[in-house]
Amino acid sequence: MILPQNFEQKIGFSQLREMLNELCLSSLGRHFVGKMSFQTQAEPLQKLLLQTDEFRQLLNSGADFPGAHYHDVHQHLVRANIPGSYLDVSAFYAIKMSLRTIREALTFFTRAEEDLYPTLRLLGIGVQVDRNLLAALDKVVDDEGLVRDDASPLLRQLRQELISRQVQLRKQMGSILRHARQEGWVPEGAEPTIRGGRLVLPVVAEHKRRVKGLIHDESATGQTVYIEPAAVFELNNDIKDLDNAYQRELIRILTQLTAQLRPHIPDLRKAYQYLGLLDFIRAKGQLARRLEATLPVLHPRPLLHWKQVRHPLLYLTFLTHAKNDPREVVPLDIELNAEQRLLLISGPNAGGKSVSMKTVGLVQYMLQCGLLIPAGEKSEAGMFDDIFIDIGDEQSLENDLSTYSSHLLNMKQFVTLAGKRSLVLIDEFGTGTEPSLGGAIAEAVLEQLNRARAFGVITTHYTNLKNYAERTPGIVNGAMRYDPDQLQPLYRLEIGKPGSSFAIEIARKIGLPKQIVERATQLVGKDKIRYDQLLEGLEKEKTELEQRTAEAAKAERRLKKAAQEYQDLKKYLDDTTLETLRAAKAQAKLLLRDTNQQIEATIQEIRLGQADKERTKEARGKLDTFVREKLQIEPPKPRATRELADAATLKPGDKVALMGQEGHGEIMAVKGKTAEVSFGGMKTIVKIGQLEKLTRSEIREREKKAARLAPAQYAGSGFNTTGRMATFNPTLDLRGERAEDALTKIQSYVDDAIMLGIPEIKILHGRGNGVLRQIARDYLHRAREVASVADEHADRGGDGVTVAVLK
Repeated sequence: MILPQNFEQKIGFSQLREMLNELCLSSLGRHFVGKMSFQTQAEPLQKLLLQTDEFRQLLNSGADFPGAHYHDVHQHLVRANIPGSYLDVSAFYAIKMSLRTIREALTFFTRAEEDLYPTLRLLGIGVQVDRNLLAALDKVVDDEGLVRDDASPLLRQLRQELISRQVQLRKQMGSILRHARQEGWVPEGAEPTIRGGRLVLPVVAEHKRRVKGLIHDESATGQTVYIEPAAVFELNNDIKDLDNAYQRELIRILTQLTAQLRPHIPDLRKAYQYLGLLDFIRAKGQLARRLEATLPVLHPRPLLHWKQVRHPLLYLTFLTHAKNDPREVVPLDIELNAEQRLLLISGPNAGGKSVSMKTVGLVQYMLQCGLLIPAGEKSEAGMFDDIFIDIGDEQSLENDLSTYSSHLLNMKQFVTLAGKRSLVLIDEFGTGTEPSLGGAIAEAVLEQLNRARAFGVITTHYTNLKNYAERTPGIVNGAMRYDPDQLQPLYRLEIGKPGSSFAIEIARKIGLPKQIVERATQLVGKDKIRYDQLLEGLEKEKTELEQRTAEAAKAERRLKKAAQEYQDLKKYLDDTTLETLRAAKAQAKLLLRDTNQQIEATIQEIRLGQADKERTKEARGKLDTFVREKLQIEPPKPRATRELADAATLKPGDKVALMGQEGHGEIMAVKGKTAEVSFGGMKTIVKIGQLEKLTRSEIREREKKAARLAPAQYAGSGFNTTGRMATFNPTLDLRGERAEDALTKIQSYVDDAIMLGIPEIKILHGRGNGVLRQIARDYLHRAREVASVADEHADRGGDGVTVAVLK
């Protein structure tokens, strides 16, 4: 049971129903939107939810599912069912194209993998589209909605003769028109026209006696008359006869085609019901994509365990006005179960209490109408038999009811009808009358609802209700978070403690006269002030704790990032060291072989010279030359004294080198006793004591040496860093790409960006149906080298552009 009767308008579901109507492609789908209702059985509801979720996945995949010609041909089928009747060409065109859509949809699900769309595949069981019927329709009507010339041999013959006569008529009328123009009998710029199905000539009224023929009509002013020249009487008659014969043959064909269609009408009705369901489910899938909705785990018992749930209408409103309104919907975590069935939400005005309560009602109603809900993954939901809501001003002049009387009538219905499978939603519980009496009645009603083991969400300012909830099993307090320093709502729901209304603090903050605030404080009483001060203190402590927790988490993330960078750098250095040692060993082997050969040759030469001094001296000279040239062993040269790095003298932009290393880098930033240095595009943190500051001449010398070594070191690598850097575009445009091609381009593009050391990239995918955006973000989130992924600024594309910051 749903109360009151205008529940959908009160909760906002009527707006969602209207959105679904707009998303439908035809009245077939809109018919099912109108029939959509609250389900109380878990099994059929699970089936409806699975259908919607599978279609959402289908839309996200970018699959080529038929999305046109969802025609409602119900009226045509009713007419075709009458013996002797026939449908016109436009009706057969609609039937043909929509049957083709149905057939393509059935084929799509048949050819899909077995584990994909199992629930949607079951919808097509028993649906038939006769191939011979479709072929018969296609033989008469083409894909433009026109009758084919070869629909029958006679039709073709009549068509050709008709065209031939019309060509003759045009020629003859053209000759008559030229003569009339020369004589000045026709208005300037006049052309032949049709009157009564016959081709006529416009003639100036004063010259109508000069043209022999039959007057068919005249202009509104009477200055022009339309004459059928006598010379074309026979041609016009022939054309009229041929046209009549053509229409008779066409009606014969359409009558025959209608008779062929008539036996299939029962199957066609079932097929069009299937098409309407597809349109309806497709609309629900589209809405789910807009809301970023998910399928929760469904339980047959009453239960709410929602994570990060958002009010759907509020979410869509902020999404639509994102450029002008940067605010976002604050998601809620809500849980109602057998132990805490009734949630009592308190807090300041405009803090989000009513929105939280409406969110529960609207989202639960959405779910039990077969719609996916805007909640986080792994959310759980249950089934309720009733949803009762009391919200707003229901004052009735006709029935002489005040607002409070109306609330009491609702409470009467709630306590009478509510049971253990009911969800009760009450806004501003107990207000509208004298506070002490209203609070007492509200507490009695709350006690009865708890005794009935009903579920519910109730908002209130009454302290007695907060205290009752605190000491009563089955009821739990909840508070809308508030910043006590800034006196601004945070719109976050916290379950487990009551909230303060902050009335005195807000009055003091906005500048109400001091004596009024102090007098109000006295009237409230010390106990109430202490109670609110305690809640305010707890709120401050919680806010500070959250800030410290966030700072600690941020520091931990920085530490993990630094550790990862260290591990990456260590791995890079280890790999480089192994490669260097491997190369050095190979070179040493070659040198050792050459050295041994040279020594053996020298010894042999000395032996052959029988220790002759000149020959021995000459042999030793050759050996010394070999050692100097091949082994490149030179006496050690005195090392030039370089300027040692100092934290006080170093600044960003200085060129430095690691002590004992040949390469050089650039200072990016100095932080205490460490510096951030860029070596060949790789940034690293180095102790200042390990750095040597380089002069300009030393930099030039190192660059020359690197240039000499570069060709040999990178020969055959095929990678031109300078060229790649010069031609690299920081924005990748994917608009119009297919999903598979787009993913390949993204992978290649991100690899190039990482190799070139690009700090930030942008992927332009547009809004569209969101498939390219989803593909791009899924890949970027998985990539280890990507630090963050976000929307571009609203002025530069918003969610149509994805910005990725690389590590």
